[in-house]
Amino acid sequence: MTTTESGACSRAVLDEHLAVIDEMLAQPFPESRQADRTGHAGPDHRVRTLWYSRDFWDDEDGRAMHEADAAMSAHLDGLVAVFTDRWGDPLDVDLWSYLTAGYEDAGTPDAPEPVGSLCQLAVTLWVWTLPGRDRWLGLTIGQGDKELPLELLAAVGRGPAPAPSAKGD
Repeated sequence: MTTTESGACSRAVLDEHLAVIDEMLAQPFPESRQADRTGHAGPDHRVRTLWYSRDFWDDEDGRAMHEADAAMSAHLDGLVAVFTDRWGDPLDVDLWSYLTAGYEDAGTPDAPEPVGSLCQLAVTLWVWTLPGRDRWLGLTIGQGDKELPLELLAAVGRGPAPAPSAKGD
């Protein structure tokens, strides 16, 4: 993980991210919920922060946030390109719909992990279903609050991938 905000994603950093994700894809899921400074995991999921920006407590004009968002997007774009080459186009999952579903219908169960935690941080999740495996991979950029760092997040889930956004959204 790094806090460098250099803009384009270097090959070395991209390779670092890919190594972490490949390890996540290969690891068994833990039997119980676990968390540390790099992410969290449970019986059906793993989430890791691959890269994070600085915080924005003193960013009154929003310039630092804009620069960090551009750098984070470059990292995400690099990863999306690699996984699109591997597995084809990703699903575009609207996480906002998972967040609001519980508010609109009190009878709607909470979204399963890792979508339940990701929808608290991000709006869109790029998802690939892994051929021949009961797993999916998701990538997103999230932020807990406007003063907090941006995070490039990778998630691996067991079972069917979250539903993609409806056409026309």
